[in-house]
Amino acid sequence: MKDFIARSRSIHETAQSQKGWLWILELLAFIAVFFVASIAQSIVVAPMQMIAMFRDQEYMAAVAGGDMQAVMKASMEIAQRMMSSDWYMIFTLFSDIVMIGIVFLFCRFLQKRKLRTLGFIKKDIFKEYGLGLLMGFVFFSACVLISALLGGVKITGISTEFSIGIFALYLLGYMVQGMAEEVLCRGYFLSSYARRYPVYAAVIANSLIFACLHLANSGITVLAFINLTLFGIFASLYFIRRGSIWGIGAFHTIWNLVQGNFYGIQVSGMPLGNSLFTTEVVEGKTLWNGGSFGMEGSLVCTIVYVAGIIVLLKYKNKDGVIETQSAPAEQQAVVG
Repeated sequence: MKDFIARSRSIHETAQSQKGWLWILELLAFIAVFFVASIAQSIVVAPMQMIAMFRDQEYMAAVAGGDMQAVMKASMEIAQRMMSSDWYMIFTLFSDIVMIGIVFLFCRFLQKRKLRTLGFIKKDIFKEYGLGLLMGFVFFSACVLISALLGGVKITGISTEFSIGIFALYLLGYMVQGMAEEVLCRGYFLSSYARRYPVYAAVIANSLIFACLHLANSGITVLAFINLTLFGIFASLYFIRRGSIWGIGAFHTIWNLVQGNFYGIQVSGMPLGNSLFTTEVVEGKTLWNGGSFGMEGSLVCTIVYVAGIIVLLKYKNKDGVIETQSAPAEQQAVVG
């Protein structure tokens, strides 16, 4: 079957490292990797949660009295306070480094892949990362501009509570979080799925999975799910066209940072933290601002994502055409 998306060098090398699996096995492996990574992250974050509980007098009194209903109520209140805390949010962003580590171990020792097949290419690291940061800022700023022109949002001023130090920590945290999601979905799963199947099938599969990972987020809508899928397609094409993970990792990082901590707009339904600007979401304009989910749940993002996808489809891979037609699975895979 003709594959209209040429393989990048990292995808080609992944196909050479080990024979590709059936799609159901690829999916089950992904679920296992994600589950292990999630458990590991929970363990990392648990001490901070336990400290918050032990310091809460209402929670401790409920535990001492054996009132389980009061315990649950106090636990929910503690969780809400923590989610609105900049320090807790920053800590959880940094905990995503565990996910990167788990994916590294799985790909290196179970899939026999070299780490460069995840997209960690040495050449032009700073150029690719810088370009990704610039593109992410321009793309999201375009969303805000279009939404403002259509009456969806209003930038009301500069926040009096803005802290440059906390903003810098958010930047570092999102550098980890943004890269972690790209390593998981693009570096690992897309390349792994494309060992046996056409690249376009791998793009669609990993994009749907990426969207499904956000189904539990507050305020999720059908349009938000579609947009998350479109972002997955855009990110996959960016990863393939540029031939490395650095650019799209940076794009993902700055997209989240600028959305929540620059413009003051909710990031995929997450509570707002320290932000430079304060932005008002206009009621009755959900189609243009995304409502409680944030800009990613708006038609504005749909337009910007589709435009980005169309542009990327017209470009060729930076590292050249490795393979333009998908071969049978037994011909594609070479055990090394």
